[in-house]
Amino acid sequence: MLKAALSRRERQIMEIVYRRGEASAAEDLADLPDPPTYSAVRGLLRPREKHLRHRADGPRYVYTPIVTREKARTKAVTDLSTRFLTARPPSRRRFARFVAPQVLSDEELDELDT
Repeated sequence: MLKAALSRRERQIMEIVYRRGEASAAEDLADLPDPPTYSAVRGLLRPREKHLRHRADGPRYVYTPIVTREKARTKAVTDLSTRFLTARPPSRRRFARFVAPQVLSDEELDELDT
């Protein structure tokens, strides 16, 4: 990724590209909930070095994912984990409760606060 995390709209667009296998800006626009302008979608689809590649198909670009959906998900979870676990202790506790609410005991959660 070029930046730490994708925006909500970028995630929606990537999900459309993954679901379709490839997509043009017009196809993404058609599938987006509460879609922005066509120009905004094109701007969001500009190839990101680690996300998408494009090829010309007549006058339009068709975008395909570079990494698998599973690798992208793993990266997103890793980024989320890193942000929470390097934060102050209450955030680590909230993260642990979110990720494994039935797995950690209160004593184990207390250890995260130290």
